[in-house]
Amino acid sequence: MLCDVRHNDTNKKTKSGCETVLLIRAIVRPEKKDEVLAELSGAGFNAATMVDVVGRGKQKGIKIGGLVYDEIPKILILMVIPDEEKEKVVQIILKNARTGTEGTFGDGKIFVSPVDEAYTISRNSKGL
Repeated sequence: MLCDVRHNDTNKKTKSGCETVLLIRAIVRPEKKDEVLAELSGAGFNAATMVDVVGRGKQKGIKIGGLVYDEIPKILILMVIPDEEKEKVVQIILKNARTGTEGTFGDGKIFVSPVDEAYTISRNSKGL
């Protein structure tokens, strides 16, 4: 929760102007990145950070013949959004990151966490 903390006349901290924001971390297949980002942008969610990552899921990688590939390339999409937009953003990612009609192992994960504080470097200020 991002809040301005102020002191009232009894010298106790009070919170005003609070806004609950969330960090969305979506791990998606590289070939789905552009589709996911285009749909998010089309819905008004333009701000995102993308990071190339590697990893493996519950299945411990992919076995092809005698070789096991346990560093599968993925894209990590990071977004900070208002709490009330969570369901909309999650549904957009779910719909556009899934492969095929049923989805398959390795399509990715979405993690949602609260953001306690944020700072804007260019303004040298607390908040978004």
